[in-house]
Amino acid sequence: MLKVEGVNQYYGGSHILRDIGFEARLGEVTVVLGRNGVGKTTLLKSLMGVVPVKTGRIVLGDAEITRATPYERVRRGIGYVPQGREIFGRLTVDDNLRMGLASRPAGTAIPAELFELFPVLQQMISRRGGDLSGGQQQQLAIARALAAGPKLLMLDEPTEGIQPSIIKDIGRVIRMLADRKTMAIVLVEQYYDFAAGLADQYLVMERGEIVMRGRGADMERDGVRQRMSI
Repeated sequence: MLKVEGVNQYYGGSHILRDIGFEARLGEVTVVLGRNGVGKTTLLKSLMGVVPVKTGRIVLGDAEITRATPYERVRRGIGYVPQGREIFGRLTVDDNLRMGLASRPAGTAIPAELFELFPVLQQMISRRGGDLSGGQQQQLAIARALAAGPKLLMLDEPTEGIQPSIIKDIGRVIRMLADRKTMAIVLVEQYYDFAAGLADQYLVMERGEIVMRGRGADMERDGVRQRMSI
């Protein structure tokens, strides 16, 4: 579903992403691991078109989207859950979910499935986003990204600042979505156990490069936990 080839990106004179290349397949969770500052968030922003890439190619399905705008990428099927959630705090849960439908025809209904995945959102449909707990806001951010029915879902550290019970719920939803084999999922994460429990394939980044990669089932054998702790 997603193919990334030789992507380089710079901030000023700093080389942030260095020849990044990987594929994310339908029905699989591709986990991107690494410590703070190695380029994980920049990678997702580059895939989303929020920051431009200097060189390389990004292909979604059969279409090259390297120079496409963020809204064009959404229309082509990318859903993005940014680090920090970035919901609209003054808007209701209902309004936040409708923002996720901005690329769809006017009058498109909020998919009922979102409330099956995250029942708390139905209960709090009229509450302002800013009044929700951190875990509830994260569920809202994921549901907003899912509203338009993406082919590729990208999540940037969805466990950050979230209570353990909701982390389990989020993990269950991610696995369920992947198992349907209708979308590819790219998950940026620092919480090793959460990542290892979901990964079909893994990538480890250091200093803007992918330094390790493999199948999720091999993470322990490959020494990924030890590499993350260095």
